[in-house]
Amino acid sequence: MSEILLDYKNVSINHSEVTVLKNLTQQIRVGELVYLTGKVGSGKSSFLKSIYADAEVSAGSATVLNYDIRKIKRKEIPYLRRELGIIFQDFKLLTDRSVEKNLDFVLRATEVSDKSERKERIANVLAYVGMDNKGYKMPHELSGGEQQRIVIARALLNDPKMILADEPTGNLDAETGKDIMTLLHKISLEKTAVVMATHNMKWPQIFEGRVLKFNEMEVNEISVAEAVTTKNEE
Repeated sequence: MSEILLDYKNVSINHSEVTVLKNLTQQIRVGELVYLTGKVGSGKSSFLKSIYADAEVSAGSATVLNYDIRKIKRKEIPYLRRELGIIFQDFKLLTDRSVEKNLDFVLRATEVSDKSERKERIANVLAYVGMDNKGYKMPHELSGGEQQRIVIARALLNDPKMILADEPTGNLDAETGKDIMTLLHKISLEKTAVVMATHNMKWPQIFEGRVLKFNEMEVNEISVAEAVTTKNEE
């Protein structure tokens, strides 16, 4: 079987000192595409934050990329996060610099000091997401779909072992969203695991993956058919 990247056993997760998830037991492995679904406030974002040590794990056993999340030291957190690629719905690109300089900023921040290595990594990730001719552009000159591709490229810069995405297609039209999902599915097959929160249950019907349903502080794996039916009933 493929490598286990995340191993949670009987985990409770807190948000602002209030328990939002409990008795959570899940594993995520290399090559998986995992969809997180559920109503707003059901704990999807808190689960994602717990993976990069930004939400408290108050009970159980939680291991991410061989880090014990309950015992992780503050000084270790940046090293954990370098092994994760995080994709936000609202892009969070720096508006005062070009695409290439946005990506170079990330590499400098993660202590990649060799300029030629930074240039090579930037060229490689831009080519991978189909944006190799957009490096000189400013963020405001790009469409929403193009900006999201740059965000994905940014997430891939440090060759992460897991990609975390919070509603990565939420602000995009249907066609552009499908293009982004095609890319995320490709990443899950070729590079690493992708874990994404979404309200769009069309994606699991098109791009095969596991579906985790968040509801009333619990998380359960459900079939794609159940996910679609549940969504239609909400």
